[in-house]
Amino acid sequence: MPSPNSSAQRFDLAAWRAAAAAAFGQLTVSTSNPGAFWASLARAAVGEVSLFDMHTAAHQVSRQQTMIGSQDAAFCKLSLQISGQSTMTQDGRTCTLQPGDLALYVTQRPYTLTYPEPQRSLVMHFPEKYLNLSPRQLGNITASPISREHGLGKVAVPLFEQLATNLDELQGPHAPALVHSALNLLVAVLSSELAAKDESPADLLFNQATSYIDSNLGDPELSPQTIANALFISVRHLHSRFAAQDLSVGSYIRTRRLERIRTQLADPNHAHEPIGVISARHGLHDPSHFSRTFKAEYHESPSAYRARLA
Repeated sequence: MPSPNSSAQRFDLAAWRAAAAAAFGQLTVSTSNPGAFWASLARAAVGEVSLFDMHTAAHQVSRQQTMIGSQDAAFCKLSLQISGQSTMTQDGRTCTLQPGDLALYVTQRPYTLTYPEPQRSLVMHFPEKYLNLSPRQLGNITASPISREHGLGKVAVPLFEQLATNLDELQGPHAPALVHSALNLLVAVLSSELAAKDESPADLLFNQATSYIDSNLGDPELSPQTIANALFISVRHLHSRFAAQDLSVGSYIRTRRLERIRTQLADPNHAHEPIGVISARHGLHDPSHFSRTFKAEYHESPSAYRARLA
């Protein structure tokens, strides 16, 4: 079992509530014995990803719908049980995590976590976009335990246990690559779980690819090669999945960019922005090429479209 981090901070209940809210957003933290509550926490932050090694007394955490703002950023939380146990509820499912189990939950929907005894867990907190999964797909795998005794969990759980043990080492130039490797492994594990739930692997790959594209439209280097690299597949395999939908990767990227730009050109909140700024935001930096592409798609120039809706 991983040993506790020497750099962990200690908290009473009031301080723990404040720390939890600062890290994860508005929450309710309750316990049957407030005066005896204790917690310790070690944390590492690598870019947008944060890892929390938490050792706590018995308590319950809940996030209700009223606590979730429409403008709140969408984050995922991966919980790995190291000692003790916990019960997680989200999306109509409840699972109990024993040592060596991990499960995913998301911050944009209500959830409850119950820790009936002293426990230790690792929580990885990261933007939902990193998984390249649709909301429906995420809803199919939240609060679903993955054990170190089965399937890809045999590989993933030991890695996350090592991360919990070595939070102090997650700094310097190599830390982002290590953390993102762990997230890529998590994507592989979750994809395996979705396939086990009878979702077609081909459909899953197509949905992951389109989700990745939609999250990276502003990248001027976005291409079949960069998408294939992100999903750990060949470019040929990527093209075959789009061809099965009567699409090409390039046309999908172009269409999604034009749709985003067209929406912002019609939005009064963006009326003060030059057309070139809006198109560049979505990865189209050559004004002449963008204007020709827009006119070919919508049969009028970007400026004429904006003027017509003004």
